[in-house]
Order: sequence, then C-alpha cells, then structure tokens
Amino acid sequence: MSQSVLAPNDLEAYWMPFTANRAFKSAPRMVGRAKDMHYFTPDGRKLIDAAAGLWCVNAGHSRDPIVKAIQDQAAELDFSPPFQFGHPKAFQLATRLADLAPGDLDHVFFANSGSEAVDTALKIAIAFHNVSGQGSRQRLIGRVRGYHGVGFGGISVGGMVANRKFFGSALPADHLPATYNRAEQAFSRGEPEWGGHLADELENIVALHDASTIAAVIVEPMAGSTGALPAPKGYLQKLRQICDKHGLLLIFDEVITGFGRLGHAFAAERYGVVPDMITFAKGVTSGTVPMGGVIVRKHIYDAFMKGPEQAVELFHGYTYSAHPLACAAALATLDVYEKEHLFENARKLENTLADAVHSLRGLPNVEDIRNVGMVGAIDLAPKAEGPGKRGFDAMNEAFHKQDMLIRVAGDTIAISPPLILNENHIAEIIDKVGRTIRAIA
Repeated sequence: MSQSVLAPNDLEAYWMPFTANRAFKSAPRMVGRAKDMHYFTPDGRKLIDAAAGLWCVNAGHSRDPIVKAIQDQAAELDFSPPFQFGHPKAFQLATRLADLAPGDLDHVFFANSGSEAVDTALKIAIAFHNVSGQGSRQRLIGRVRGYHGVGFGGISVGGMVANRKFFGSALPADHLPATYNRAEQAFSRGEPEWGGHLADELENIVALHDASTIAAVIVEPMAGSTGALPAPKGYLQKLRQICDKHGLLLIFDEVITGFGRLGHAFAAERYGVVPDMITFAKGVTSGTVPMGGVIVRKHIYDAFMKGPEQAVELFHGYTYSAHPLACAAALATLDVYEKEHLFENARKLENTLADAVHSLRGLPNVEDIRNVGMVGAIDLAPKAEGPGKRGFDAMNEAFHKQDMLIRVAGDTIAISPPLILNENHIAEIIDKVGRTIRAIA
C-alpha cells in the first residue's frame, strides 16, 4: 500500500507485541506524552502510571537530566562499533554497574533488551563449561511460571505455557516447580513463609540428569510477568547452596527486580545471595533507550581470558551493544537514582504499599493479594467467558474510566509504580484500583 493511501492515524499496519490486536484497534489505549508519574493521552487526559511503563520507568518519565544526556550524546557520538572498538561511556557504565553489583560480579557484557540479556547469559554459561573442560554441561534449568524473554533460549528455560505451545523448546532444559501455592501462601505480605523447601527439587533434577550434564539454573528473584510471585523465604539461599554443591552456575534474572524495584540496586543484595550472573535491562535506563546486559563473576570472565591475546574470547555480541545513547542514558539514570535516593525511597514506602494493597482484600472477586518491594499484585476470579477476560476488563476500565495505566497478567493486576512516588501517589493508585475492581464485578 502506498504511503499516500494511509490515513495519519491508521492502526492496521502495526502488528503489536503481546497485544490483543483486534480488541486494541477497536478501542485503542493511546498515550501521547509522559512526565514524572503520569502519562497523557493525545487528547490531554492525565493518567497515573501504576506500572512504571512496563516495569521499567523506575526514575519517572522524561526526567530532564536523562533527556539532556541523551540529546547531548546524540550530538557528540551517535554510534560506535562495539566489535574491536570502544567509547569511554561504555567503560564508565560497566564500572558503575560492577560497583553496584554484590560480591565479585565485576564484568559486564552489554545487550539491548532483557531477552537478549538472558540468551547472552545462557550462552556464557554453556561456553564457560566448554572452556573449563566440562563440555557435557549443556542442560539448563528454569522454573515453571518463570519468564525469561522471547529469545529461543529464554523460551526454553521459561515456564509460560503459551510461549512453549507456540514455539517449542530449542535447548535442552528442565524446570523447577513454581514457588506459588495459593492454599499455603494466600494474602502473604512480602516473601511467603511457605515454599523455601521447593528449592530441594533441584536435587531431584540433578539426580535425573546428573550434574555433569547441567550448565546453569536461572530464576527470577520475583517472577514478574506471570503474576508478581515473590521468592519464598530461604528459597534463593538454598538454590545457591545446591548449585555450589554440584558445580552449577546460578543466574538471577533481574530484568524486572533490578534498579530499586525491591529496594536495592539488585534483589541479590536484598536476599544476601551472590549469583554467578545477573541479567539486567528495563530500569538501567529508566526505559528511555533500549539496553540490557549480563554482570558476571570474576572467575567466569577469567576462564575465557586465555590463548592468544589477539583472538576473540567469546563469539557473541550485538551491533548495538553498549550503544552510546544507551550508555549516556544509563549513566544519567544511575545519577538520578543516587542523587534522589530512589532505592531508599522504595524501601521506606514498602510497608505503606503493602498496607494499601492488602486493604483491597474483601473486594468482589479478589482471590489473593501479594506484595514485595515496590510491587503489588491482586488475583481476580476469572469470568465465565474464560481466564483473562476480567483482567482485560480491568485494564480497559482503569485506562478509559479511572485515568490510570496498570499492567495485567491474565486475571492478575500488577502494580509497580515509578520509584519517585510518595504516599499520596500510593493512596491514589489503590483508590483507583479499588474502583476498577468494583466496576468490573
């Protein structure tokens, strides 16, 4: 179709990701600009952002220092080839991220998204065992109800039914059981008391496949995309112990939990566990410019630094790894986090958010409520039309009638606001979530 035929606001050409395209195009949810805690529709309606965009706008929208850093960088250096060449901000950013990470997680490999970060970490894990003389370690362990992006590696270790049904599994993988059990955990505040023992299932997987065939275990400290499921108390610590026992690498997927969402730079710090790798994305640039990456421990990096110095050590990378605009955005974002004490703000307001979200208990069709850090989740009973319809109705009601943007996963409402919020913002969000739940009862 020629461009002249298209109307200025034609919606047909764009095949939208993870979206009910036909439903959206019949009743669009459009935003035109954003600032701080709010989106604005093209016709000027002000929407409070209860989802930090998509778990990513942790420093708030269109923050002046970040915007200026991106503009200045575009004028100074728009692109630098990442293969065999470098630019100063890439090294500055890697150093700052290594300083934020716990333990000896001190080397950073840059990608462009969470999906790329996960696939990068999985490749590094398999390659690490190869260069360490244990090439039989090829199998990867994920978890049921885990989400690790949309690359074939992430799908293989992920535990989302729709992804696996449509695309299959490209890599040899097994899965730990999900950590969520409503009968044992309903209406938990913070990390559930029940469920730490589920980490012991890793021993059964090792017994089935033998440790000599397993490369790594990857888990989210909080499973975000499948309903905001916090790790039970003691679970992550036990996984670390079992991985150490059998020589398995432990990867924390912190694409969602990184950069203050759970009150710390990384959830690994909250739980006192040093994984072998951390994947990150989203909040590293507060959603302004795509960026992701993997932070690895020293012994992993050192294992590759052998052979002739002129030889490439890891045959992996992306054209836009450590893109100058993304690095500038990330450095400015880290400055905002530090100067405005946003991680501390998240810790300070965690109990306030917990009290507020749990106040929704008893509303129509509310089956469970969870919280951890700056995250709240409300499970709603499915409608007769099938799973997901009530959640979809909640998203529409919130956007069109309650002036709020929320994230839904099936019939779960997920709340994860920007970390610049205050107690008044929390009260407004919970009031509007309550109105939404009542409206769709």
